[in-house]
Amino acid sequence: MKNLIVLLLTVTCYSLSIAQERSFSVFGKVIDAQSKQPLPGASAYCQNTTQGTVSNNQGLFYMRLPNGGYDLIVTYTGFEKKVIRISDNQATADTLLIELAKADQSLSEVAVVASTADPDGLAKYGKFFNQNFIGNTGFASQCSIQNPEVLRFFYSKKRNRLKITAREDLIINNYSLGYKIRYQLDSFTYDYSTNITQYTGSPLFQEMDSTEEVKAQWQKNRARTYLGSRLHFMRAFYDSTLTDEGFIVEKLNPDSQNVKGTFITDLYNEQEYLADSGNVEIGWTGQYRISYERVRPDKQFLEEYKLPPTTRFQITVLDVANGFVIEENGYFYEQYDVINTGYWAWKKLAELLPYDYIYE
Repeated sequence: MKNLIVLLLTVTCYSLSIAQERSFSVFGKVIDAQSKQPLPGASAYCQNTTQGTVSNNQGLFYMRLPNGGYDLIVTYTGFEKKVIRISDNQATADTLLIELAKADQSLSEVAVVASTADPDGLAKYGKFFNQNFIGNTGFASQCSIQNPEVLRFFYSKKRNRLKITAREDLIINNYSLGYKIRYQLDSFTYDYSTNITQYTGSPLFQEMDSTEEVKAQWQKNRARTYLGSRLHFMRAFYDSTLTDEGFIVEKLNPDSQNVKGTFITDLYNEQEYLADSGNVEIGWTGQYRISYERVRPDKQFLEEYKLPPTTRFQITVLDVANGFVIEENGYFYEQYDVINTGYWAWKKLAELLPYDYIYE
């Protein structure tokens, strides 16, 4: 029995050491930029993850994160939001000193005077917002915004553009994937002239609780939406396993009239793929077609885009301005320099998985 106990302790300690090696700690202190006084109760969370906390009476907070990269968001009522890129490659025992500046209330007051929200905006544009923000997939039908009354709608006839903001964080229940999402919506815009939708914000995920049967179904749904997703692609690219994972990559001709592409057989050549210091630098520029062959595209997508029901591949086109960097967990930057159209763009918030999701 003594030998068994020793063995169990050894295995436990080994498992803990492996877990410690694959994670890193973040210590932070939030203070008022002007008075230098601590801000207790400040919210600190990693965007698009389940990882979040609040600062204590001394303005201090602590998080332990799985290895990879994150956008650390720090907010406090009446102060400007701070976004800090962090990763295990930059991890340090030193405490991050985060200074928050007070928000300029005069600017927001001018904005309110200059444009008035449509009091019937939710009735006019609510369904449109859901379809273009949450999505139009089968999973989207099982998502609901818990507090739609916080949305504010502004339509500009001169610009022919719809802008939507939120007075508070949106609370979204995703009953398909088993997440409650707190989404800090910066803004959502739709240009009716170009049919281009743009939105920015910071989601924080929370695991829902339910029966074991329901949780098992959530795991299946998460796995299905992960396969072929942008998160899956970035992780496979980081691991140099794109082909093994079922991805096909083509470089598109700069001539927009020519839809033919050149298949990239050497995805990891030294000129365009550099693994260094725990992250991977991708030297792509231009347009690339990403095809995924292991899971067929959603029927709703095929119907909307009038594609044959026999279509086998999920197809996305990436427009890359000047390369990007991938971290271990699939986080990449600069994200604004990588624009995707096609299947990934169609799968919106209802299909979004956090960076700390583990595919099993």
